[in-house]
Amino acid sequence: MKPLLSAFDLNLLMAGKHHHAWKILGAHPLVLEGVEGCRFAVWAPGVQRVSVVGDFNQWDGREHPMRCCGDSGVWEVFIPGLPSGAAYKYEILNRNGHLLVKTDPYAQQMFLRPETTSCVPSVGDYTWQDAQWVAARAEFDWQHRPLSVYEVHTGSWRKHPDGRFYSWAELTETLIPYVKDLNYTHIELLPVAEHPLDESWGYQVSGYYAPTARHGTADEFRAFVDACHQQGIGVLLDWVPAHFPKDAFALAKFTGEPLYEHADPRRGEHQDWGTLIFDFGRNEVRNFLISNALFWIDEFHIDGLRVDAVASMLYLDYSRKAGEWLPNQYGGRENLEAIAFLREMNTVVHGYFPGVLTIAEESTSWPAVSRPVELGGLGFSMKWNMGWMNDNLSYIEQNPIHRKYHHNLLTFSQMYAYSENFVLPLSHDEVVHLKHSMLDKMPGDYWQAFANLRLFYAWHYAHPGKKLLFMGSEFGQWAEWNAKRELDWSLCSFPAHDSVRHLLRDLNRLYRDLPALHQFDFDGRGFQWIDCHDSDQSVLSLVRRGETAQDTVVILLNFTPVPRYNYRIGVPEAASYCEILNTDSTYYGGSNCGNAGALSVLAEPWMGFTHSVEVTLPPLGALFLQRCE
Repeated sequence: MKPLLSAFDLNLLMAGKHHHAWKILGAHPLVLEGVEGCRFAVWAPGVQRVSVVGDFNQWDGREHPMRCCGDSGVWEVFIPGLPSGAAYKYEILNRNGHLLVKTDPYAQQMFLRPETTSCVPSVGDYTWQDAQWVAARAEFDWQHRPLSVYEVHTGSWRKHPDGRFYSWAELTETLIPYVKDLNYTHIELLPVAEHPLDESWGYQVSGYYAPTARHGTADEFRAFVDACHQQGIGVLLDWVPAHFPKDAFALAKFTGEPLYEHADPRRGEHQDWGTLIFDFGRNEVRNFLISNALFWIDEFHIDGLRVDAVASMLYLDYSRKAGEWLPNQYGGRENLEAIAFLREMNTVVHGYFPGVLTIAEESTSWPAVSRPVELGGLGFSMKWNMGWMNDNLSYIEQNPIHRKYHHNLLTFSQMYAYSENFVLPLSHDEVVHLKHSMLDKMPGDYWQAFANLRLFYAWHYAHPGKKLLFMGSEFGQWAEWNAKRELDWSLCSFPAHDSVRHLLRDLNRLYRDLPALHQFDFDGRGFQWIDCHDSDQSVLSLVRRGETAQDTVVILLNFTPVPRYNYRIGVPEAASYCEILNTDSTYYGGSNCGNAGALSVLAEPWMGFTHSVEVTLPPLGALFLQRCE
C-alpha cells in the first residue's frame, strides 16, 4: 500500500510549519480505495514499534502494527472496518524494549473520566449558521469596541441535583440567555479540552484536541458556540500551552523518554504545580501547540484565546531558586524558545483569523506583550492587568477609615494604563484558596459590604480597560468558588444579591452603549482626572471621553460611608448634567442618596476647568453623570 501521508505533509511537520496538523495526525475515519475504515498517524520518533490497540483487537499490539514514515518519526496505519466510537490507544515499544500504552495526542474525542482512552471520532457534519458573525469578526475593531467578559467554569456554573454536568444543549438553554440578559459581550470558558481531574478546573490537559466529554460531543459544543454567535455573544477559550500533567497515559514521556517536555528538569518541570513544561525549541512540539490554537478557532469558531500562565513561559527562573534553573545561551533568564513560540503563535493566529483575539495572562512587567511582533512585541491582542487587580483589591479590602492612607493604590494604574492593551480581570483566581469571594472581601456590616461591592464594580467600569468578571461575582456569592458544586443560585432570591446583578446589567449596558466608556480604553485621550488627590475624603472624580464632546461622561466615587454634600468639582462643559447611574439607588439596594433632576453648572473655574458643579455624593457610592438632553 502506498504511503497514507504525503512527503509534503511530513516535511511540514518536521519543520514545525504544518498549521493544520490535526487533519493528518490522530484518528480519521475515511474511505480508502473503496474500503471504509480509519487512518491513524502519530509522532513517536526513536522507537522500535508503534501499534494501534483497542477492544477491536483485544488490546494486542501484534494485530495492527504501524508503518514508520522514514526519518519523520511519524507512524501510520489504515484499519479497515473500524467504526466511529471505537476505543483505542497506541502501544509503543521504545528503544529500551519497554512497552507503553498511550492516548493519542491528537485525539479529537476521548471517553469520560475516569476512562483515559481515545475514541475514534465521528465524521463531523455540523452545519454552521454564524457566517454573518464570522464575517463581521474579521472586521472587528476590538481596540475601540466594548469587551465585557463573563468568565465561566462550565462544570460548576450549574449542576444537576445528582451531580451530573450540564450538557452543551442545557448550557445553550440557560447560560446564553443569562449572559445576554446581563449585557455581556463575551463568554470566557475555563479550559474545555479533555482533562482527567475535575479539581484541576481544566488546566491540566490530557487531550489538547478533544473537547471534554463531560458536556457532550464535539458537534454539541459547536452548536453551543453557534448559538452564542447568533445571540451576539462572542466565545473566548482558556488555552494552556505552558505546561501539562505527568499522567503516565498521556503526553508525559510519551516514548518512555522526554518528547513533548524539555529533557532537563531544570527547564522541563514546574515544581510548584507538579507539571511538565513543553520543549518550545522542538519543531514538532511548536507544531503541536500552534496547530492546536488554530484547531479551536477553525473547528469551533472560537473568537479568542486567553493564554494561561504566560509569565511562567517567559522566564527560565520562574518560581525557581538559584541553582534550580539553566540560563539561556546568552546567560540570561529569558526563555528564548518560548518567546519565539509565542510570537509565532500570535503571528499565525492573526494571519489566519483577523479579528480573533489572543489575550495573555502575564503577571510581570515584561514589555510590549500586546504590541505587534514586527515592533518587537509578543504579538498578543491584549494582556490581563494584574497590577490593577492586585492594587485595587488591596485598596477596597481596607477599612474605609484607613483608605485615605492607601489612595495611591487607586491612582497608580494611570502611570502605565496605556503601555499595553489591558483587560481588567476579576477572575476565578481571586475567589479561591482563602482569598474570599468578591462580596466577602468587602469590609463593614451587611449593608456596607454590598455598597462597597457596588462601588468597586462601578470603579471597574469607570477605569479604562476591557472588563472580566468571574461567575457568581455578579450576584455577590458569599462563599468562595467551589468547583465541586454549582453556584449558590438561591441567593438571587434575596433582594440585596439580585440588586448587584441589576447593577452589573446596567453597567454593562452603559459600557456597551456609551462610546466614552470603551472607545479609548487603550488611549489616554479617553481619560482625564478631575481630582485624584482628595485622599482625605477618599473621593475620586474623573472624565471619560469619546470622539465627540457629546460622548463625555463625568464619574465620581466616594470610598467612605459618609455622604458628601455640596461637593464641588470642575466639569469640562458649560452644560447641565444628569445622573445616568447611581450605585446608591434603591433599585440597587442603596439608600437613594443622590441628585434628582438636572445639576446646574456654575460659571466658576475649578480644578483647571472653566466651569464647576456641586453634587451630593452618596456613601460608598458612585455617580455617572452625562449632559442632559
